[in-house]
Amino acid sequence: MMATEGPRGPRGAESGGMEIQYVVVQAGGRGSRLGHLTANKPKALAPVGNLPLLFHLFRRYPDKRYVVIADYKRRVLREYLAAFADVRHQVVDATGTGTCAGVRDALALLPDGEPFMLIWSDLILPEDFRLPRDGGDYIGISQTFPCRWKYEGDRLVEEASTERGVAGLFVFRDKSRLAGVPESGELVRHMRDAGMSFDELGLAGTKEVGLLSEHEALEPEKCRPFNRITADGDVLTKEPVDEQGRGLARLEREWYEAAVRLGFRAIPEIYAYEPLRMERVRGSAVHERADLGPDEKRAVLRRLAEALKELHALGGAPADSFSLKEAYYGKTMGRLAKVRDLIPFADRRAVTVNGRECRNVYFYKRDLERALDGLECGRFAFIHGDCTFSNLLLREGGEPVFIDPRGYFGHTRLYGDPNYDWAKLYYSLAGNYDRFNLQDFRLTLGDGRADLAIGSNRWEALADDFFALSGADEGTVRLLHAVIWLSLTTYAWHDYDSICGAFYNGLYYLEEALS
Repeated sequence: MMATEGPRGPRGAESGGMEIQYVVVQAGGRGSRLGHLTANKPKALAPVGNLPLLFHLFRRYPDKRYVVIADYKRRVLREYLAAFADVRHQVVDATGTGTCAGVRDALALLPDGEPFMLIWSDLILPEDFRLPRDGGDYIGISQTFPCRWKYEGDRLVEEASTERGVAGLFVFRDKSRLAGVPESGELVRHMRDAGMSFDELGLAGTKEVGLLSEHEALEPEKCRPFNRITADGDVLTKEPVDEQGRGLARLEREWYEAAVRLGFRAIPEIYAYEPLRMERVRGSAVHERADLGPDEKRAVLRRLAEALKELHALGGAPADSFSLKEAYYGKTMGRLAKVRDLIPFADRRAVTVNGRECRNVYFYKRDLERALDGLECGRFAFIHGDCTFSNLLLREGGEPVFIDPRGYFGHTRLYGDPNYDWAKLYYSLAGNYDRFNLQDFRLTLGDGRADLAIGSNRWEALADDFFALSGADEGTVRLLHAVIWLSLTTYAWHDYDSICGAFYNGLYYLEEALS
């Protein structure tokens, strides 16, 4: 029977009963229908809404114990989870083929007599879903998306259905229910042949992202996974959703408070600081204005440079060598250390990126350190810290507006090296960071070779104008540009391809800067 809704959720989800502590995730799928998204990683790591598919489940149930079945690109999955999963988990390598593969090995890690959920990794459960707690056996019924099998009249039937589709979610009272599962084959077929019957769990509102077209139809996220932005008319509210977000929100609030106090005009109007409530600027981000002609772009760039110089003139402080070291070298190498086991060819002294043989920073980190130590910064200034095109809006009249400030530089709040701001602007103008951030890129990996093609913001032709208008030293900006890409590796953790792409792009520009 279908679980019924009541004041406290579906039947079996009320307080009391036996709480499910274990989750087995079938994450071995290749996801071939997702095209380039799974060329380098398994389907379970395909990004949806600024999180890998599997991490939606982790966020939903952070206190569960997970057994994750790996197959396609299993090394990538293992290393990615080791680096970024903040839940208790074990990974088993699938033996055999089909959706039965790896299930027996996963069950061996579960205690006897414990209820558990078995779920496919490509399901994103709705907010109102509740796990049953009455110790029964349940099957998830799709209700809103098509499935190859259906469950009707207490029977599994190999017939496509939307309203009664078998969605890839099961709850079992204990692992003995699957004691006879074969090493290979289709799990639902095995259940049918074993004559298994279930109570039903309605999964209306569940997302199943199985096709590239479905993924591309999703609304792009406007913020990182540690933030949430809501709009109410002309007011935006920005709130953190985790510990990382809370720390960054505090720094952002302090920056806006200082900017208002110092009279900086090129920011949204601020209505409240906790949570941050601000004007919804009517206009567009700079990277969205590819339609502008060359002279119009040059005029926009001039306004941006003038506004950034105005910001830098608002206050200063003595340069702090420890903050310089941390911002440029310490932070970058710390982030790279976290992803070293993830990145293909990281164990090679040289990697060919887009046809250029590049020194691998893991082996030549002292060359990078010496180059950074040679940079000059006479005095810190009040800086934005993240002035990419995505964080620079143009009002309808063309006036620039700075949003999403960083709020710190190394160990220092508010003040830092003004060259960092200029390098971040160059990062968008010449490096096309914003298109990369929107996942408008393709990464192809070969034998010691990485080919990275990033979509264009269509501002690269203004690189010479940038240096003329900013007055920034070209060699300094180019070196910092490479460092910013390398440092992006961990910041872009939500997508495996972004981690790798940022690393290879950093090597490409670093080779240019060090040559």
